[in-house]
Amino acid sequence: MSPEERRAMIIAAAVPLVAEYGAAVTTKKIARAAGIGEATIFRVFEDKDELLGACVAEAVRPDQAAREIESISLDEPLAERLVNAADALSAHLERMGAVIGALQASGHPHGSRSRRVGKNEPRPGDRERGQHQVRAAMAELFEPERDCLRLPPDKLAAMFLGFMFMRSRMGEAAAEVEPAELVGLFLHGAFAEDK
Repeated sequence: MSPEERRAMIIAAAVPLVAEYGAAVTTKKIARAAGIGEATIFRVFEDKDELLGACVAEAVRPDQAAREIESISLDEPLAERLVNAADALSAHLERMGAVIGALQASGHPHGSRSRRVGKNEPRPGDRERGQHQVRAAMAELFEPERDCLRLPPDKLAAMFLGFMFMRSRMGEAAAEVEPAELVGLFLHGAFAEDK
């Protein structure tokens, strides 16, 4: 296994543990979850702080959400495509919030984003590229119905993403809204169908 593959494997094992325990997670626990010896972590990461930074970087990367959205079949009805996309986006936002929130709650500087930039951490422009990738994947979901839509697919994609990001900031009330309900509201508005 190359150092980069080992690094990715350690980060994959560590992210859920950081989301659960914050900075209190031990490298011993991470090593056990990764199926490696604890010393292996320090052959790949300078210290635990660098590992935690790499976990934050992994959690905020939208690549996985974009890939999931890109894999949604365009043969499904638009409402189903959007529900699947909402599920992928919700999972990404929850994971991101869990990792950063756990670190913040444990008083670690990675939770407040005041940290040094290390290997595999977000670089200038990464956020914009990631957002563009997700927006392009979302726009593609609207393409089959382009001729029937009130707005172009790229505008609808941006609006749908705005809907999703606002939902993530609205607390408990928004958490009770199911993705299908959100999609129905987005596609058909607030009025019942007979209005």
